[in-house]
Amino acid sequence: MTRPSSVPPPVTAVLDASSRWLPARLGQVENLLREQIAEHGEALAHDAETTMAAGGKRLRPMLVLLCAGSGEGEGPVLAAAAIELVHMATLVHDDVLDAAPLRRGKETVAAASGREMATAVGDLLFSRAFALLAANGEERAVGLLAQASVALAQGELAQRQDAFDTTISEQRYLDRCRLKTAKLFECACLMGREGEEMAQFGSEIGLAFQLLDDVLDVGGPPERTGKARGTDLLDGTVTLPLILAAAVDPAIAEMDLPGLDPAGAVELCDRIAATGALAEVRSRALRMIEAAKAALGSAAFEPEQRRLLELVADGVVQRYS
Repeated sequence: MTRPSSVPPPVTAVLDASSRWLPARLGQVENLLREQIAEHGEALAHDAETTMAAGGKRLRPMLVLLCAGSGEGEGPVLAAAAIELVHMATLVHDDVLDAAPLRRGKETVAAASGREMATAVGDLLFSRAFALLAANGEERAVGLLAQASVALAQGELAQRQDAFDTTISEQRYLDRCRLKTAKLFECACLMGREGEEMAQFGSEIGLAFQLLDDVLDVGGPPERTGKARGTDLLDGTVTLPLILAAAVDPAIAEMDLPGLDPAGAVELCDRIAATGALAEVRSRALRMIEAAKAALGSAAFEPEQRRLLELVADGVVQRYS
């Protein structure tokens, strides 16, 4: 298959450990993604193609395919492409809201083409996801993706409401992460296969993914993350490392987040790391990964299917180790 650029080693490990069916199916997803963003006007198509070409982990499409298994038809490929289109749309829109200059070390659509064009590109990606599923009669997938998209919007609104508020509780943070991140992982698993165990598996690895991403924002390094340390702090996003660090060092909660500049954000990152908060968040994420793998225990899978799903779960941790 033609792999997206910047595919991290843990994802490559899953592909290398699989039978031919998984790389072949992911290749079909890549081709379908390209088809969906073409022929919508030169400017929109160019920026949408740039977004896709930036690569990414493709974890959500991979989860759809793995949960469905090798014996299914075209439906999982359609669902995998649709969920990646929604994911890409949320990234483009996030960069508009955050005025982010970089994503994965490359200039964002918002920075390169402006907020209006970036908003239109995100809208295009969203619309193509649902059009793809609807045109092929994938009603169940439409329903699941619609529910997840509502959760994404609710999570984003909650994050905006909580901006710069160092008094938010750990529970509030986790609830927000379930909406904004874990719900789409859960949706990916359920699009591939029905069952409570699939929902729990997706939700747990989605939460772990977000926790570890928040660790990486504080710990860096920038050459690995593609963005400056403390970017979330500068945006006013209060994450678990900050919440836990403030419990150890109350002065952290008194910091003037709106007044931070990049140098001040790096200094605050160092203070957070000095409390041991990053190690605690990593430990919690590891427990979530183990809970995710335990959830698979009651489900009937082909041996390779189970092994690859466990590799995906482990890969979430390995990317941040």
